[in-house]
Amino acid sequence: MKKLNAVLAALAVFVCTSAMAQADDLTFTLKNGTKSVLTRFYTSPVGVNEWEDDVFGEQVLEPGESIDITIADGRTVCRYDMRFEFEEGSGLDTTEDRQDLCKLGSYTIHE
Repeated sequence: MKKLNAVLAALAVFVCTSAMAQADDLTFTLKNGTKSVLTRFYTSPVGVNEWEDDVFGEQVLEPGESIDITIADGRTVCRYDMRFEFEEGSGLDTTEDRQDLCKLGSYTIHE
């Protein structure tokens, strides 16, 4: 019986921890306010020296379009560095910015 109680207690902690991690997900709308295709979008918490994976994967964000972004990395930080890369030949340089994503409802990238 003690083993069953220990297993149930561990399961309860896991479920609570998972629910808290989901509650901490950062969600915002990214809008492409440029005239070029946004091909890659990276985020990393401030202080992390390498970019995380490309958020878009195989997708792109066409001019004028928007997409809902969810960062579900389980971290409890709000300040993220962002990196935007545009299609080759667009004439736009790679752009970087830093934002508090906990307070951000939407973000528009401009030329």
